Amino acid sequence: MMALLRDLGVDISKRQVQRLLTEGREGFVEEASDVLRSGLETAAWVSVDDTGARHAARNGVCTQIGNDHFSWFGTTFAKSSVNFLELLRAGHGDYVVNGAALAYMRKRKLSGPLIALLEESISRRFADESAWKAHLERLGITNVRVHPDPVRVATEGALWGSAVEHNLLGDTVILSDDAGQFNVAYHALCWVHAERLIHKLHAFSQSQRRAKERMRNRIWWFYADLKSYRENPEPRRRRDLRRRFDNIFTTRTGFATLDRLLSRLHANKEELLVVLERAEVPLNTNGSENDIRCQVMRRKISGGTRSNKGRARTRDATAATPSSA
Repeated sequence: MMALLRDLGVDISKRQVQRLLTEGREGFVEEASDVLRSGLETAAWVSVDDTGARHAARNGVCTQIGNDHFSWFGTTFAKSSVNFLELLRAGHGDYVVNGAALAYMRKRKLSGPLIALLEESISRRFADESAWKAHLERLGITNVRVHPDPVRVATEGALWGSAVEHNLLGDTVILSDDAGQFNVAYHALCWVHAERLIHKLHAFSQSQRRAKERMRNRIWWFYADLKSYRENPEPRRRRDLRRRFDNIFTTRTGFATLDRLLSRLHANKEELLVVLERAEVPLNTNGSENDIRCQVMRRKISGGTRSNKGRARTRDATAATPSSA
């Protein structure tokens, strides 16, 4: 930036350039928060993706959340379910132990006695992270050493409880590429990323190559029929599509690595077939990948941000967009 300005004959300091880029951007920050909050309050589905992002000379991650009507970005240093759930609160900072939070904890296998401690406690809402952590310490949960980590699961549950308490993501489907941190709430999987596992599989003989190509052809044929179903979701076709899914992904080809991969995909049946119950949900995360490309280009050109103002006001907030679609 400085080299370009000086080549144009502009006499300006680096500090002044930074001020021009970061000052007076509060409106963008507020708009970005409103975009995310409104999107999560009304969206039938959102797709998510992330990419690497440098900030303050550290490797971070920029997460995209959006659909056909909006796109929002947030840069953090963590790549975890806790981090993702914090973003899904859309600016709210509280932790809430409600029915949704307790259901989340049960689903994630938090032990019954620990859930009972949280459920029976008089305190159910906590203003910030420090108040929540102090509550877990009072209950003795931080001293429990078991798997899964009770502090992590309880925190994820309280974050999810906060999102639900603020009327976010009521019945929203979250569509992802199967990255573990995105597997929260009502989750759906991208078919393109699922098939890519087979596409990238190395075959070492002619029979293995034939088996791989046969399966890829069957999967893409099935994918085309799912696209057709989305356009005309006739209930009578659901049973047939579910049966075909089972037939494809329980096939034994004799190629052991391929067979294990098919079994793995078959285990994700409900997440891959969300479209049969919710025809409005896309079959892939192409929208998110297209939206996050702008952040990839910024990283390649600018490298990263140094100040929190630069991160929140310039990179994330100015990229958040409501769509007129």
